[in-house]
Amino acid sequence: MNIETLFNLALDNGASDLHLRVGLPPILRIDGRLKHREDFPLLTNIDIKQMLDQITSQEQRDHLSQVKELDFSYELELKARFRINVMVQRKTYSVACRMLPFVVPTIDELELPQICKDLILKPRGLILITGPTGVGKSTTMAAMIRHLNENKESNIIIIEDPIEYHHQNIKSMVAQRELGEDTTSFHTALIHALRHDPDVIVVGEMRDLDTISAAITAAETGHLVMSTLHTTDAAQTIDRMIDVFPPNQQSQVRLQLSQCLLAILSQTLLPRASGKGMVAAFEIGLSNPSIRTLIREGRTHEISTYMRIHSEAGLQSLDDALAYLVRSRQVTRKAAMQKTSNPAILEKLLASS
Repeated sequence: MNIETLFNLALDNGASDLHLRVGLPPILRIDGRLKHREDFPLLTNIDIKQMLDQITSQEQRDHLSQVKELDFSYELELKARFRINVMVQRKTYSVACRMLPFVVPTIDELELPQICKDLILKPRGLILITGPTGVGKSTTMAAMIRHLNENKESNIIIIEDPIEYHHQNIKSMVAQRELGEDTTSFHTALIHALRHDPDVIVVGEMRDLDTISAAITAAETGHLVMSTLHTTDAAQTIDRMIDVFPPNQQSQVRLQLSQCLLAILSQTLLPRASGKGMVAAFEIGLSNPSIRTLIREGRTHEISTYMRIHSEAGLQSLDDALAYLVRSRQVTRKAAMQKTSNPAILEKLLASS
């Protein structure tokens, strides 16, 4: 079996993901749902190993054998790129392939909040894109980078694991570094990026204390920094970042964050009511004097309430975003209810519309 045949199958069917697992046929995720391709045979471990051999180097196979995990990207004939993760389960290989369009989508094409255009053109500060795995955080960042690249002369340094979208030099200079291939860690790459005269630094993910600390320092010292976290809202994001530091440093980190944080955009994906495609809903947390005070004083639990009350200041709660999507008939009430953490609040918003 040729893995490129399956990649083309995923593209032809508009799939976001391709899954290969022993004992199952190839599985596509289309509009959020898993579709078993019963017209293909059940996969064996030998099948999956042979397909991996078609797209990996010996060095990558050695790494997989030793570490039992492998992340890499693969380009298919100028059609698309795939972000591929391999893991071992029950002594067999399981492969997940995320399809990435070859051309970086625009903010408007993705129907992202227009505030994304303003934020990415800011001269300094910290922008965080958050949400669970698979909701399009990397795609949102890529679209924002494209907007910057098309509208401003900047030196942009991107650190990823692995590189997902390829950015061309348009108005800006873009350097893309891949973990493992070009650098040993996010933290190390961040430190060296500061010595490379950057205007903008993009970190694929803030995974540990050293990376978070370096990102805050970079934002404090006059750079625009953008990264992702696997958190669901602004309050949880701030608490997660602060909690990785030792208790005796947390007060200082709160102060630093209150001064350099520009925005937290927390996103989720919902199936469209039409049954075709997905649409993103965003909580938009923008820093202002009141938000900065809540962060500095450790009152992050009050941020969600503040955002619901002060939507006129450009802030948007997730429930407001979900209510708008239901009212505009882009998503169903049931789909929105599955994404909210506050069903009673969402019900109230829908009842008042």
